[in-house]
Amino acid sequence: MSKVSSIISSQISNLSKKELEKLVLKAASKDKAFHNPLLENYFDKEFGEQDLFEEAKTDLDHLIKKGYKGFSEELQLANLLGACSKRITEFSKNCKNKYLEADLIIHVLQIPFSLSTNIFCTCFTVYNYKVVQLLKRLISLVESKMHEDYKIQYQSKINDYLNILHRTSSHLDYVYSLPESM
Repeated sequence: MSKVSSIISSQISNLSKKELEKLVLKAASKDKAFHNPLLENYFDKEFGEQDLFEEAKTDLDHLIKKGYKGFSEELQLANLLGACSKRITEFSKNCKNKYLEADLIIHVLQIPFSLSTNIFCTCFTVYNYKVVQLLKRLISLVESKMHEDYKIQYQSKINDYLNILHRTSSHLDYVYSLPESM
């Protein structure tokens, strides 16, 4: 992120309202990182976060349907999880609602845990690592950023995921270091 020069910050108040409107519209049309917080915080306070969530979920669905490079299914899935993780990070920068972020992570984690658990037992550990990264991110959100009442909503699913990982690939250090349950 570039630093605003002192000339701009001192002279911005001298611009007319029309010029400021043009600048804001131009910046919003060019940069999604400027557009989304503007929408969420100023123009659509009631439904802005939900709109960003639906857009992110649609993007994730497109990423899921896309084909990924890799000579094995595990490596292709690892690339998919990496792309989805990037999109969730982009969403979390624009939206401060941690519940929606957790819902997106669960939406992505349903992919690896809907497949056969034997896929965790293969030699392609980058796949396991990507799954563990997403699961750790979810656990961190639930334990540190959410109110106690909402933890129950996510706890059973997280415990199921932890159980599967410990049962199939606890020989990996990063899986072994995960808690047994939440």
